[in-house]
Amino acid sequence: MAYTYEQLKHKTLAQLREIAAGIQHDAVQGHTQMNKEHLVPAICTALGIDIHTHHDVVGLNKTQIKAHIKGLKAKRDEAVSAHDHARLRQIRRRIHRMKRTIHKATI
Repeated sequence: MAYTYEQLKHKTLAQLREIAAGIQHDAVQGHTQMNKEHLVPAICTALGIDIHTHHDVVGLNKTQIKAHIKGLKAKRDEAVSAHDHARLRQIRRRIHRMKRTIHKATI
């Protein structure tokens, strides 16, 4: 049976050990002694499952926002060198809000 990383992550340790018992691969060697934190990546390696999840962002231009954040970071550095604390706070808040926008869109 083909599994995804998310499916394996939600299984119990006993279920994961049962799956690992049926796999002949060096990554799952000693599966009876592994905990869930180590067993899930080992099974993914043995079965060739991609561990990293890729989020599809809909209705948001992520590259444009990241470019804008990069520009704000340059302005932040200028505000730090000029000791302009009020401007620095504004810029940091804008950077934070933009990062949160990206994060909310990827969940």
